[in-house]
Amino acid sequence: MAETEHRVGVLVFDDMKMLDLSGPAEVFSEANRYGANYRLSVVSVDGNPVRTSIGLQIPVDSDTESAPAFDTLLVAGGDLLPGRPVEANLGAAAHRLAGSAGRVASICTGAFILAGAGLLDGRRATTHWQHTALLARSYPSTRVEPDALYVKDGSIYTSAGVTAGIDLALALLEEDHGPGLARSVARSLVVFMQRPGGQSQFSASLQGPAPRTPVLRLVQDLVQADPAADHTLETLAEWARVSPRHLTRMFRTELKTSPMKYVELIRFDMAKALLDSGHGATEAASLSGFPSYESLRRAFARHLGVSPTRYRDRFTTTRPAPRRPVSPTDPDGHDGP
Repeated sequence: MAETEHRVGVLVFDDMKMLDLSGPAEVFSEANRYGANYRLSVVSVDGNPVRTSIGLQIPVDSDTESAPAFDTLLVAGGDLLPGRPVEANLGAAAHRLAGSAGRVASICTGAFILAGAGLLDGRRATTHWQHTALLARSYPSTRVEPDALYVKDGSIYTSAGVTAGIDLALALLEEDHGPGLARSVARSLVVFMQRPGGQSQFSASLQGPAPRTPVLRLVQDLVQADPAADHTLETLAEWARVSPRHLTRMFRTELKTSPMKYVELIRFDMAKALLDSGHGATEAASLSGFPSYESLRRAFARHLGVSPTRYRDRFTTTRPAPRRPVSPTDPDGHDGP
């Protein structure tokens, strides 16, 4: 029996991000090679070709008035969207198409189009981390989650920066066909499907501005270059040629944290990356510089509220893993490497 056709429409406009279209489109196109039946249509407000962010012009299949009802509507983003009001005709087109779509998803700053069309009122949403604060200020009825790759609220989905559109497309694919097909597509495209929606958009080492003080930049570079090294407060102070007390004071004044908390965050980033790539929890703890699995477990509990093993389990699917039965001998379900 033939797979029922699933119509995917992409709303585009001048200066849209090329990858916001091509990334998800490749996911759905590749899925067709594995038995899915997605039919992709590209629409613009007036039916004219649009110019992308890289200067290429792409044709469209129809204008939004004559477009059919879509099972999935994707709304692309663009660099200019956060800096100006959404054009009335673009917002109206999004609202009209969304009204007949089975589900609606924005890529990156496409969230501003959905918000401008009133589709995010009272909903949770995200967008590129550089613009989450502006989205929250501009649309106070939207509950913005600034550190998520994508957010689902009912039938409305929003995603973070451009490559998060691929994560979202894989999640939509998994909803339709299960994790097996989604994994096959991810492997074929040589991308990860292992980033669940709640995963951080960026690492702790990239959050906030770079320190102004050369000594702090030196210490940051030292820790980031080798997180597993023996980074005690005393050794870091020795490298910086200041006293431990002075180094602590500089960290608190400029970075609002302590040297040891900063070291933990960098090691935490590395441990997450190791778990993402398939390493076991004990091995990730050792390679990232944590003295034991238990210390890594405590760090994960502080930062994510889950154990390393449960975090790793989520990376076999785009959906949260079911809760494991609690073992009296191993309450976190730790299974070693």
